[in-house]
Amino acid sequence: MAENLVEMRNISKSFPGVKALDGVDFCCKPGEVHALVGENGAGKSTLIKILSGAYSQDDGDILLDGKIVEFSSPKEARRSGISTIYQEFNLIPELNVAENIFLGNMPLKKGRLIIDKKRVYDEGAQILDELGVSLNLKSKVKYLSVAQQQMVEIAKALSINARIIIMDEPTAVVSGKELESLYGIIRKFRDNGKSVIYISHRLKEIFDIADLATVLKDGTYVGTVIPKDVDHSRIVSMMVGRKLSETFPPKETGDTKEICTLRNVCLGKSLKDVSLSIRSGEILGIAGLGGSGRTELARAIFAADKIDSGVINFDGMPLKRHTPRLSIANGISFVTEDRKKEGIVQGLSVKKNITLVTLDKVSKYSFISKKTEDGIAGKAIDEYNIATPSIDQEIQYLSGGNQQKVILAKWVNAAPRLILMDEPTRGIDVGAKAEIYIMMRQLAKQGAAIVMISSELPEIIGMSDRIIVMHYGRIAGELHSSNVTEEDIMMLATGARITDDQERSEILE
Repeated sequence: MAENLVEMRNISKSFPGVKALDGVDFCCKPGEVHALVGENGAGKSTLIKILSGAYSQDDGDILLDGKIVEFSSPKEARRSGISTIYQEFNLIPELNVAENIFLGNMPLKKGRLIIDKKRVYDEGAQILDELGVSLNLKSKVKYLSVAQQQMVEIAKALSINARIIIMDEPTAVVSGKELESLYGIIRKFRDNGKSVIYISHRLKEIFDIADLATVLKDGTYVGTVIPKDVDHSRIVSMMVGRKLSETFPPKETGDTKEICTLRNVCLGKSLKDVSLSIRSGEILGIAGLGGSGRTELARAIFAADKIDSGVINFDGMPLKRHTPRLSIANGISFVTEDRKKEGIVQGLSVKKNITLVTLDKVSKYSFISKKTEDGIAGKAIDEYNIATPSIDQEIQYLSGGNQQKVILAKWVNAAPRLILMDEPTRGIDVGAKAEIYIMMRQLAKQGAAIVMISSELPEIIGMSDRIIVMHYGRIAGELHSSNVTEEDIMMLATGARITDDQERSEILE
């Protein structure tokens, strides 16, 4: 029997203008969690799509149990025991949990082309029990939380008796206890002899859960390491081809003055009597657990959601008849957390996405000047180091990090005075993160006010000049000290009381 359950040898794949993979090797043994890491555009997604049958390779071989196989479709790959759990779930909201678990693989009554509903629910219950997950099999998926939907996706993998489970950014939608539960399921897969291929940009997770980590860069194989035997800097250096001596740029603020204030703002159950001040020339970090109201705060300021009561002042004047269009006119930009649904128009070019909110700059008498538009887009691509074959490339074909740079370029092109950034580095690699951090700090130094919402506490601490912590729609506290720790933030985010006055004075100004 072959030592490796799956082995990919000398895999190459090209797309028009791009060589996505160039002679890449990768393998995974039974009972092993093998992480696949690299910057956006390194070739990770292409490699797993070839393994899962979504793409076919140009060169190279795939071996299962030592035998060469070829997949012409994802269905063929699933039949061979390969299941992929993508960051964007493949569920049908109107179907219930049990129906989604067996989607495309419904058990039939013996000798008949009729779905065996009893088996659907009996076997569905057995799978959930095996995972240690409690869900109502008859609940429609659209009523589940994102974390619960992820459990349904994992259950789908078990429904086909998958031996190889590919997990693409599985923790992008979970944290805290949900994360520990996910880790427990992954360890159970490993203990049961399954191969888990784990893709994540969060290096801490690689060290927490992976037995091996293979690094790709620019479509090539860099090397494989044992995480427990190396430190973070070793993997980062392999990923980016250089040392990142400083993850976060120095905190240099511009001239600070109050530019926007919220007074007693309420919005449904999401915001309750919120008051805060936003200053030009600094980065204000917004921290809190899921459901704390962080995103709703940004949406209220931008007028994406209408507040129920309270006042939002900008430049000392209340924003009346507040709409997103007026927000943009006033110099307020909003980088949303959902890049694909709200940040970009996938079918449009990089150029069109960059100029989307500033058409007045590139048009005259309702006619767009191609020369002006090309000039603005070209300048942004150079300035923000956006990797694209041309300004006319459809943005959907760019990596996540480069898409995020386009979004930032789009809003910076609008000359904003206040930039709201909701999870600005979610799902992008360490190299692109570092570049975005530098952009943010430069904008603040030039006088822009930046509100940064993030679930990553090191990012909040490393980038913020001040930190607002939210808890169930309210501001739990404001942190000023340069010595703020993750524990300080979590005590406020979880609603824990700090009873010692001396301790409170050390972290709260």
